[in-house]
Amino acid sequence: MAAVVLGAGPGIGRSVARRFAREGLPVAVVARSERTLREVADAGMVALAADVTDEAALRAVLDRAERELGALRAVVYNAAVVRADAPGELSVREHQQAWAVNVVGALNTAAHVAPKMARRGGGSFIVTGGMPEPDPRYVSLSLGKAGVRALVTLLDMRYGPSGVHVATVTVDGPVAPGTAFDPDDIAEHYWRLHTQPQGAWEREYVFTGAPPAGRGGVSTDRWTRG
Repeated sequence: MAAVVLGAGPGIGRSVARRFAREGLPVAVVARSERTLREVADAGMVALAADVTDEAALRAVLDRAERELGALRAVVYNAAVVRADAPGELSVREHQQAWAVNVVGALNTAAHVAPKMARRGGGSFIVTGGMPEPDPRYVSLSLGKAGVRALVTLLDMRYGPSGVHVATVTVDGPVAPGTAFDPDDIAEHYWRLHTQPQGAWEREYVFTGAPPAGRGGVSTDRWTRG
């Protein structure tokens, strides 16, 4: 069984990939640029380049990851367009481009991998969320993360009964090493969600920051599935 992290940048994506690899899972990392892949892929990881808004390329890298590493047991969608924009500032095309990355890429990924997980009787699909409250300084991101929350609910309704744990880790702050939002601290919760027994599944974990001297994090748990 293997794991794949899409949108594997030098922050959360890299930390999540390393966290799963530390448990012995073969890991593939997917990013749009070869330069990013060289930065985040550790020895032994499979590095695959693809734009998550290109549905054919997205499906191809997911299939390749499965061919090279084995059945995908955990899929993490971490791709996002993060930028400041006020109401009315972006064009229709710019909003569409942000939505394609923030939401549609996650939907297409899930549509490709979740049915296989369901047929095998288990797996996890975890999305990086954010913006637990909308912010008028970040309109496209607020809309995208609201869409992610709705998508996770819909996917849980569709695939949860078949044993697929669909969840989001909602990060309520700027991610940076050595801060209350250290990506290594955040990555622990992706692994925790992946390994939760079905009767204790959480659909959303809100990471509100770890104390500077601590490693555990503080959260608000929402929509626990029984």
